[in-house]
Amino acid sequence: MYNITVSEEIKKACPVFKGAAVYAEVTNSAFSQGLWDEINAFTKELTTTTPDDIKQQPAIAATREVYKRCGKDPSRYRPSAEALRRRLMRGLELYRIDTLVDLINLVSLRTGYSIGGFDADKIQGNNLELGVGRAEEPFEGIGRGTLNIEGLPVYRDLTGGIGTPTSDNERTKMGLETRHILAIVNGYSGCDGLAEAAGMIQELLRKYAASDGGTVHYFD
Repeated sequence: MYNITVSEEIKKACPVFKGAAVYAEVTNSAFSQGLWDEINAFTKELTTTTPDDIKQQPAIAATREVYKRCGKDPSRYRPSAEALRRRLMRGLELYRIDTLVDLINLVSLRTGYSIGGFDADKIQGNNLELGVGRAEEPFEGIGRGTLNIEGLPVYRDLTGGIGTPTSDNERTKMGLETRHILAIVNGYSGCDGLAEAAGMIQELLRKYAASDGGTVHYFD
């Protein structure tokens, strides 16, 4: 398992921060009908709410507040959970990527947590630190090209940034070849609901990724 630490910068911006990391051996696939049945069912539930409800969801609201405290405009650089919900509210379907990415997206949609999903074998070293992005710090967002992460919370390994609540890095992204996953749930709203989100990831991994659900590590 990885040693994950939280910088003083983040602790100052978010004293209640709690994190959960799920590490598991997996078998990925291009598509899972059962998983997409669950995604479609949630989509129907979500469209009964209003757009204003999205920003008021506790986990999303807390993440947006941390962005502001770290110097980032959350309306320009939306947390991924908010962006996913807004996409569905506009009547657009989620992108179908692969089973591991899709199941992380489902948990993010259900809980409001922005969740980092990484190919663990691509992470450099066994230590990760959650800090704040610096000016001109290199970061290639998945499908986004160069991303300005100044003022964004960011996990760094030995090489550099691997994930922010807005986007993860191309360098450590999951693919069909992924055999070990590290999923990090960011509790900027504290510990309420954190264990449930981690358990949801484990459940979906057992159902759709030929996994035993792996192990959970909590950190702050």
